[in-house]
Amino acid sequence: VQLQASGGGLVQAGGSLRLSCAASGRTVSTYHIAWFRQGPGKEREFVARISRSVSTYYTGSVKGRFTISRSNAKNTVYLQMNSLKPEDTAVYYCAASTLVGLATTPGMYSYWGQGTQVTVSS
Repeated sequence: VQLQASGGGLVQAGGSLRLSCAASGRTVSTYHIAWFRQGPGKEREFVARISRSVSTYYTGSVKGRFTISRSNAKNTVYLQMNSLKPEDTAVYYCAASTLVGLATTPGMYSYWGQGTQVTVSS
């Protein structure tokens, strides 16, 4: 599967963005899809995940602000980000895995899209 992330940009604190992760080559519902992010000088960290069965899981710092969803018709996974904070500034990556169980570390994902930059100004 090939993944293409898009939708990043510059937004003021409190604003919203919607990221898209478009899949090609395979059906996105075949995989567990996650969003990770990597801020300046930081390690890549888990943000959210949607499983093949459409169950969702979020890291604590984004819970209640971000929503991950999937469109089978468009073969795309979305990350709706509301109430953005400067600390959300990072390059955001989508990734796919077929591993059973909750996977929150980058090494558990075999397929990656290119990153999309999200910058939140204060």
